[in-house]
Amino acid sequence: MIYTVTLNPSIDYHVWVSSFVEGTIHEAQKERTDAGGKGINVSKVLKALGADSTALGFVGGFSGAFIQQQVERTGIAHRFISIEQNSRINIKMKAKTETDISGVSPEIPTAALQLLIEQLDKLTAADYLVLAGSVPHSVPADIYQQIMKRLRDKGVRVMLDAKGDALRSGLAEQPFLIKPNHHELGELYGVTIANAEEACVYGQQALSLGARHVIVSMAAKGAVYVSKDAAYAASIPQQKPVNSIGAGDSMVAGFLYAHTQGMDEQEAFRFAVAAGSATALSEGFCTREKIAAYLPEITITRLK
Repeated sequence: MIYTVTLNPSIDYHVWVSSFVEGTIHEAQKERTDAGGKGINVSKVLKALGADSTALGFVGGFSGAFIQQQVERTGIAHRFISIEQNSRINIKMKAKTETDISGVSPEIPTAALQLLIEQLDKLTAADYLVLAGSVPHSVPADIYQQIMKRLRDKGVRVMLDAKGDALRSGLAEQPFLIKPNHHELGELYGVTIANAEEACVYGQQALSLGARHVIVSMAAKGAVYVSKDAAYAASIPQQKPVNSIGAGDSMVAGFLYAHTQGMDEQEAFRFAVAAGSATALSEGFCTREKIAAYLPEITITRLK
């Protein structure tokens, strides 16, 4: 079974305006409200591909009720833990450029966090676990590392999609996959990563710290994949992105799905990049049909 953990789920409120001028009233052209959070997004894409997963995490208040209802309507199984404070609301304003406002995280009680740990302790070597997204300020910053350490001897394959200290501390626990973007990977080593060759170099360093597979997303420059056996760069269709929400999550879901379907590393990477591209170039998340349409447009080059 695949499990996804979203410690900090949200309502994502998307609003389109023709332009934005500070201090004035704007009339929205259209709007959309979604249940969000990186782990939930991974579960959504897996569902669209026909793969089941169980979503874990914390939901609270009226916003948490909405998140839970949306997940249920999508047909995703969940074992959300209820908390008292409202889950956050994020604003995604789309004018000439896209602007994000991330809402305030709720307090996660110690008892609720312990319930999540007890859920995760039941996982086995047959399971995959996706740890994705920001860590609420009331939760220990190294919580991902703590979870992975508890599960290491069980053989659970963990996908870690985090940044900063959460990524740095988690590497020591040998995650099955990490998926930083080039800024996040560069931050890990105090460098600026400008091209695929540089992403490959620092991706290999992440392998030496414990990761087994590394995908580095590089926006319009495509993506890089590194494992102990090979390294590849992918170029993507050169179109203006429509949506920046969930493209990285779609790559994680795409790679996980392809891996569980028995694809080799190169083909799983191609599928992951097609999934990310299909989301970035669409309003909403990728579908199986959109991924199939983009697959022939993904060019893979071997780096080593």
